[in-house]
Amino acid sequence: MTAAPGGAGPVGVAVVGAGVISAQYLSTVSRFPDVRIVAVADLDEERAAAVARTHGIPVSGGPADVLALPEVELVVNLTVPTAHARVAAAALRAGKHVYGEKPITLVPAEAEKLLAEASERGLLVGNAPDTFLGAGLQSALRAVAAGHIGAPVAATTVTQGLGPEAWHPDPAFFYQPGAGPLFDLGPYYLTSLVALFGSVEQVAATAARAREERVVGSGPKAGQAFPVDVPTHVSSLLRFASGVRAHSTFSFDSALPRIRFEITGTEGTLSVPDPNTFGGPLRLLPNGSGTWRELPVRGRTDG
Repeated sequence: MTAAPGGAGPVGVAVVGAGVISAQYLSTVSRFPDVRIVAVADLDEERAAAVARTHGIPVSGGPADVLALPEVELVVNLTVPTAHARVAAAALRAGKHVYGEKPITLVPAEAEKLLAEASERGLLVGNAPDTFLGAGLQSALRAVAAGHIGAPVAATTVTQGLGPEAWHPDPAFFYQPGAGPLFDLGPYYLTSLVALFGSVEQVAATAARAREERVVGSGPKAGQAFPVDVPTHVSSLLRFASGVRAHSTFSFDSALPRIRFEITGTEGTLSVPDPNTFGGPLRLLPNGSGTWRELPVRGRTDG
């Protein structure tokens, strides 16, 4: 592996994990002038090389090789969930800041250890999702703070469908520990709810697994069955320190695709944009009006 020459200027970023989601990160990050992608790494070095060629990135290789590059200051960790903690720890030991895909780790104790090590080394750790910083959720926060729905009382969130195996060429990891609808989609909704209403004080939940196996629906593995090791339907009741209640459902088992995020207050209901995006429509239904009206959505929508 040959490294590109380093230099002052934008933050040097290495992407570790060259799977499907890497294309979205690489195409987005390249639009920001204060960062530059200098390398792509993957255990499958041929896949890393192919992704690097597609996006015009000068260096590719295995994770250890890329972490050793002095021009890499920040590692974007896009590995499968079971590898998140291990890769992040290796990046910190190499002196790199880390931004990772969700979840940060599989269990809280691992996350606490990771954050403690980062603090000791004077490094930063960030993690997805960051969509709550986008125009959609920030505009919803402003609408609630402005009193458009009065005092918030409750929220309802739903994200459901048949799961990613219909379109993802290698979907087995979505059904392994650290994934499933709770870990794959839940963070967008739960992060947004906490941003809106503060810490959660009490949780009750139930979960189910509809099938023991799923079948790949596209790509070279189409028709292959794989095991399901996690719940595929989760329903929860949350009570926040602010007094607001929420009911959230996350499911890979429904033939009816549905995305819903509503906040009910004493004076009306707010329909919030999809928290898996940075924008989208924000609508208000005042009590007694019977008519939804659009509220302005202002802020960043480009990630």
